[in-house]
Amino acid sequence: MKVTTPYTEGAQKRESVFHRLYTGTGAFDIVGKRSRWYIALGLLVLVCIGAIGFKGFNLGIDFEGGTKIAMPAVGAQGPIETDAVQSAFSDAVGHPAETVQVVGAGGNQSIQIRSSSLTVDQVLEVKQEIFNQTQPLDGTGKPSQQVISDSAVSGTWGGEITTQALLALGVFLVLVTIFLAFYFERWMAVAALVALLHDVVVTAGIYSLVGFEVTPSTVIGLLTILGFSLYDTVVVFDKVKENTRGLLSMTRRTYPEAANLAVNQTLMRSINTSVIALLPVLGLLVVGAGLLGVGVLRDLALVQMVGMIAGVVSSIYIATPLLVDLKMRESKYRSHAKKVEQRRAKSAAREAGEEVPEEPKRPVTAGATRQQPAARPAGKAARPSGKRRR
Repeated sequence: MKVTTPYTEGAQKRESVFHRLYTGTGAFDIVGKRSRWYIALGLLVLVCIGAIGFKGFNLGIDFEGGTKIAMPAVGAQGPIETDAVQSAFSDAVGHPAETVQVVGAGGNQSIQIRSSSLTVDQVLEVKQEIFNQTQPLDGTGKPSQQVISDSAVSGTWGGEITTQALLALGVFLVLVTIFLAFYFERWMAVAALVALLHDVVVTAGIYSLVGFEVTPSTVIGLLTILGFSLYDTVVVFDKVKENTRGLLSMTRRTYPEAANLAVNQTLMRSINTSVIALLPVLGLLVVGAGLLGVGVLRDLALVQMVGMIAGVVSSIYIATPLLVDLKMRESKYRSHAKKVEQRRAKSAAREAGEEVPEEPKRPVTAGATRQQPAARPAGKAARPSGKRRR
């Protein structure tokens, strides 16, 4: 069903897109075109599920366990290249390291090497080979093997973080369901949870496609986006609730039209909120990860950026359209929509000069008429009120 708006087609063409965004008069038919949003976002979800199922995640050392080696990024011949470190590692143990990356900036730069678990002898061989090929400098500017440090990481810590995160996610979803069901209604709770599930799947799928390393900060970042996604959905639903209050007693607009108006009225707010929230996240991704080379910030920033964008999209193109579909399953809303269409058809006929048949009056049922007081007998006047004259 196409959602109509107070604007005519000619008026919409004369107005700019930005004017319609700021006025929020319902000029964008978002709910009426919900089938195309379902198809587009459904395909995106399928791609993300396929990426998770076939490609999987690049689990970090915190989840799988392993050995981490750190060293200065400056050697006797100048800055040390990661390719030289990777070559030295392969020469020592016969296979390349999982990751070799430069972290930090300026004089605080260092190189971190992450690999599967190594024995004590293998660690000694790696450190010796790296020192022979790169000659890292200590604080006094002299080559020293002592500046190459190593540490063993247990995968159980990352597993505990994941377990606690999943437990927190389950508790969060239960509390959200209870809150939405009491504050709004059950169909709004269902639509919000579907939108929230979309955000989690899309964020995880894009993270799998990009191939960034999954660290505990990634899991924590995934949990933080849930609150943002829910906030935007609640804002839209609150406006829907306001626009549909007492809707069934009027024939001005249908439920889909009232919901579409609510989306338009909150559309600019959602865009502004998202832009402001994404600016610091982009700062983390560009400055923290790109310029400073802090890998933890990169993991956190990517999952938050994707999650925020997915949260805004789902609140506009999934939550409210799905709510409309769920509400229109009820007979009272379908009957109300027919009444609205009939009233509009009559109004259009009157404007065109056509005769509109009047609705037949309802017959008066027996006993429904008000009983008139019995006539007074002739010659008897009503007793005057007040005191009797003497």
